[in-house]
Amino acid sequence: MANSLSNALEIVVRTDPGMVRGHNEDAVFANPLQGLAILADGMGGYNAGEVASGMATTLLATELETAFAATAPYAPDAGSSKPYAHRCLIDNIAATNSAIYRAAESQPQYAGMGTTLVMALFYDNQLTVAHIGDSRLYRLRGTEFGSITRDHSLLQEQIDSGMISVEEARHSQNKNLVTRALGVDLQVEAEINDYAVQPGDIYLLCSDGLNDMVEDEEIQLTLQMLGANLELAATQLIQMANDNGGRDNVSVIVIKVLREFPAPRGWWHKLMAWFR
Repeated sequence: MANSLSNALEIVVRTDPGMVRGHNEDAVFANPLQGLAILADGMGGYNAGEVASGMATTLLATELETAFAATAPYAPDAGSSKPYAHRCLIDNIAATNSAIYRAAESQPQYAGMGTTLVMALFYDNQLTVAHIGDSRLYRLRGTEFGSITRDHSLLQEQIDSGMISVEEARHSQNKNLVTRALGVDLQVEAEINDYAVQPGDIYLLCSDGLNDMVEDEEIQLTLQMLGANLELAATQLIQMANDNGGRDNVSVIVIKVLREFPAPRGWWHKLMAWFR
């Protein structure tokens, strides 16, 4: 898989404590050769959020890198119509949730800690996204821009039910109340979806420290204007959040698809396709 992805993706990672917080409870990870990006926004007092987000990114990165080195994410998953990537993400997110939950249970200073999670896994000209909470993944394709994740938050539920409008939501005091988080309960369900990928696409994973401070239209304009220079685009997004008050930690992972990356088609893939 490394060969197909080595020149297909450009990835830039940035994280910043912001202008108000004394420490950074966000954690980020990216491995371009495996097409993997992970962003977590921790919550909990006494730096516990920092522990939760750090555990999430470290455990998931380590386990997924090992798993995908042994079995390609596009490999068929026995008894499922989904690729192996789905089963692997479900199992490892569950294991990571348990690890954070146990750490919080066993150490009083970490009681109640948790973290959001948004993950992107690129393989075989597609993207699998897993997310929990209100960290987002946006896509810019040509002139079309928007979030392809849907927040697991009280605010999103209020919007969905018609209680408030999207415009009212921008000024709500309930922005940070998530309805799902990693490590808070013994079990949690990640939302996992697949998307077709096109060369030229730009993907943005971010903590709410960005989208709470910067309007979607400004994020879109920045990516459109600076998409040829991802380093500058990522730096500018962080700067915009801080210029607007920087009330939270702000993290971004910006990914540009440079070319197609089809999975290698050996005889076993052709055989599997024939049996389908």
